[in-house]
Formats: sequence, C-alpha cells, structure tokens
Amino acid sequence: MAKLAFLGLGVMGYPMAGHLRNAGHEVTVYNRTTAKAEAWAAEHGGDFAATPREAVAGAEFVMSCVGNDDDLRAVVMGADGALAGMARGSVFVDHTTVSATVTRELAAQAAEQGVGWVDAPVSGGQAGAENGQLAIMCGGEQTHFAAAEPVIDAYAKAIVHFGDVGAGQLTKMINQVCIAGAIQSISEGLFFAMQAGLDAKKVADLVSQGAGGSWQLANRAGTMVDNEFDHGFAVDWMRKDLGIALAQGKEMGVSLPITALVDQFYAEVQQLGGGRWDTSSLIQRFRKMHGQDI
Repeated sequence: MAKLAFLGLGVMGYPMAGHLRNAGHEVTVYNRTTAKAEAWAAEHGGDFAATPREAVAGAEFVMSCVGNDDDLRAVVMGADGALAGMARGSVFVDHTTVSATVTRELAAQAAEQGVGWVDAPVSGGQAGAENGQLAIMCGGEQTHFAAAEPVIDAYAKAIVHFGDVGAGQLTKMINQVCIAGAIQSISEGLFFAMQAGLDAKKVADLVSQGAGGSWQLANRAGTMVDNEFDHGFAVDWMRKDLGIALAQGKEMGVSLPITALVDQFYAEVQQLGGGRWDTSSLIQRFRKMHGQDI
C-alpha cells in the first residue's frame, strides 16, 4: 500500500479519495474549504492538511481533482503548493479537466524537480466516481503511468494510456465533444417525439436497442422527459470543457462546428438559470421556445 495525498474534494474528488482509503492506502486530503476535508477524514479515517504542501509531505503519489486551469496552478505552484513539498521520484496524477497547455506547463515544472506527471482526466460523472467506475484517459511518460495505474485502479472501470503529457487532456476534449453532439441530437429527437404525441420514453427505449442507441439515450432520456436535471455534471462545467476543446481546435486548425453550436445552446440554458442543471438539460431550450414550463 502507498502513502498518498488527494487535493480537491468536490463531487468527484471526495468519493475518489474514499476509494483510495478503502483500498488500504494511507491518504491525506486537502480541500480549499477545510470543513470538507475534516468531514472526509472523519468519515474515512484518513488525515487532512491545511495546505497542499503539508498534504503531500512524504507522499509517493499525489492526486488532484479541482476546477480549472487556475485552480490547478493554485494547488501545484507557490510556497504552499504541492510541488514545494513533493519528493524526487514521486508522481503527480491530475484528474482535473484542464487545457493541454497548462498540463504541459506544470509537468515541465514538476520534471525540473524530479517529479513525474500523469494527466488523467476522467469520464463517468458523479455516479462513476461514487461507484468506482470511471473511465480514465492518461498522458505522461510510460514509467510514470505504469507506476500510477495500480493506484488509480481503485476508482476505475477502464484506464488507457494515450501518449505523452497532454494526451489524456486531448482525449477528454474528444469525449466532451462527442457527449455534446449526442445530447443535442437526443434532445431534438425526444422533443420531436413529444410534439408528435408519442410516448417519448417508449420511443427512447426502442431506439436504444438499435443503431441509434447510446449511453446518454439509455440513461438520460427518461429524466429528460420528466424534467429532472440533477444527475451530475453541470452545464457550467461543460461550457468550461467545451471552451477548452474549441480553443485547442482553433490552435490545431481543426473545425468543430457542431461543438461550437452546442456550446452556444448551453449558454442559452445558463440564461434560463440552468447553470447547475446537468448536461442533459439542453432539451429545456425546446420547451422554452415552445412556451412550455421548464
């Protein structure tokens, strides 16, 4: 078993850190809101620290799951940041969805100190984190990935190494691009069914059995029809992720027209007050346009 630190105890990080503790690892956590770190320690029997630097003292592996590029820089850099306290030969595993740019920037800083870096964003949402069934897409040196893989397996359904530092983040961008397009098409199809007087849930169940099937259709169609949008990953976070993907596409000269359009549609959902609704709430645009209750 290893000595670990986990930085960031949001809806994803809290249960992920718990799985590490349940696997028998020695875990110290840090969270910007100390009360949450105290609650985690009380629940799981681990330790908590007041700063990232204190949390990572003696850790072989440091995991992070925070909000965005700036949040990641804040927990990694500076006098109280993780790198100030990490030993040579240790490995930083970042589960945050951030830009490939900041990933490479921080990995380079880590390398100067003899610290390995694995970018390892996840897919599977809050339920995946709670059930230990996340899909984890990784980038980094093969030796660093191989060392970290048995540890992060505590909350993984699938773990794949895609290449050098940044490759995990690029893969996560593709994941979000695919989700955005799928949810938009499902929203159109379900609203079409309802306006046509069909039983939309029954339609979704049938379509799920054929070539039109997808995880989103199988797991979200019913809640979309029922106006339930409290099932995890929020619109605000999706817009952050799509912004990262669109910026990367622009840098690479790759056109992402559907992604750009769906990002605008999510902006409309935010204007409806749905920033904290889950991503399947795209269907609310149609209800609003047709004067229906949302």
